[in-house]
Amino acid sequence: MKKKANILVVDDEKSLRDSMRMLLKDHYNLFIAKDGHEAIELVKNHPIDLALLDIRLPEIDGLQLLKIIKSINESIEVIMVTAVITVGKAVEAIRSGAYDYLTKPFDISALEEQVEKALQKKKLQEENLSLRKLIETDYQFEKIVGKSREIREIFGTIEDVAGSSATILITGESGTGKELVARAIHNRSPRKNKLFVAVNCAAIPENLLESELFGHERGSFTGAFDKQIGKFEIASGGTLFLDEIGSMPHSMQAKLLRALQHKEIERVGAGYPIPIDVRIISATNSDLREAIKEKKFREDLFYRLNVVPIHIPPLRKRKEDIPLLSNHFLHKYNHEFGKKVKSISEDAIRILKRYDWPGNVRELENIIERMVVLAKSGLIGAEHLPADIKTGLFPLSKRPADTSLVKAVQRFEADFIRKTLESAGGKKGKTAKLLGIHRNTLTNYAKRLNIN
Repeated sequence: MKKKANILVVDDEKSLRDSMRMLLKDHYNLFIAKDGHEAIELVKNHPIDLALLDIRLPEIDGLQLLKIIKSINESIEVIMVTAVITVGKAVEAIRSGAYDYLTKPFDISALEEQVEKALQKKKLQEENLSLRKLIETDYQFEKIVGKSREIREIFGTIEDVAGSSATILITGESGTGKELVARAIHNRSPRKNKLFVAVNCAAIPENLLESELFGHERGSFTGAFDKQIGKFEIASGGTLFLDEIGSMPHSMQAKLLRALQHKEIERVGAGYPIPIDVRIISATNSDLREAIKEKKFREDLFYRLNVVPIHIPPLRKRKEDIPLLSNHFLHKYNHEFGKKVKSISEDAIRILKRYDWPGNVRELENIIERMVVLAKSGLIGAEHLPADIKTGLFPLSKRPADTSLVKAVQRFEADFIRKTLESAGGKKGKTAKLLGIHRNTLTNYAKRLNIN
């Protein structure tokens, strides 16, 4: 059963107190006060969610009472009620923390709407505070956020392997957070006080990759005007993260394999070996086993790198993490940009969970960053989300690799049926009529498309 909200009504007119009681008693727990003194005692002794305050009160006026209530419990939402309100008093009330104001005589529907909106705002703030506390305690590991079973298993694996020097291969789509996992392993390892050095193998030209990793001597090739220390030596005693390892040229794979086997490297043009003490963590968004079949990746190197495999699932496979991640990024960019966006609406979260996130966590972070930057109020609502997120569509260039035409059609059907169900208030008969199909056909669709 849904818990009733606690509403405090403060007015010196008995007729208005009685009217408020008749209008609200069936849906809320009511506390009634005729002046500020009674109201203060009620606020001190009861968990009030919303207060309806008359501005013109004896001894302690409504604006003074508003400030006192907020000082006792800042989370109480307040709606000011008065026969006449000037622009100045309205501005002062809002600045002092009032949610809004109503002028007498007010329409019943206007009262109900304002009360529900104020309570919804309070609920959102409480949910976001709860999510933030979860992020700060159980569901944040280093900078990785999530509560899904898959992510919790990754947390456990990181703890298990951090103390060893075993090579680790992290797999997952682009944007899933592979480097975050690599850094978490380094930060919890005995090597944490040494360097973590990241190299994107796909971003370095083939003719420069050997020099980048192993270094070179002066004059060893055209343009080598000075001696250069490679990333293996720079990361000595620490961790070397080889991102996009699947893009490494075949000729370079043999040299990397030798370095791992013999724990030594040779600078280009040096002619002598240099011992190394480096932990190797590599990552890829490609299927290395398939690359082995196509002779694009060495099988012996794969087994050398894949001593401990860690797979990060795409965001669309762990959508229960989206509320936590969204609030994590909300807090992060509030701090970074000096903003005060307090919450993300339930409708917005529902839309974010419906989208397939081809760009994974990185795409979600970019969306939340944009929303925080552009926010004009303390709430990010569904109306503030980009059109492609709201429609669930994304450019074909960003289409997930495992999405066929059949799956795309199924996703469109499921989304269309869900939206129709929502508009029909969840009534199957009405939904079937709107869709122009039989109720039994709708039931079959729901089973096939996994729609509740």
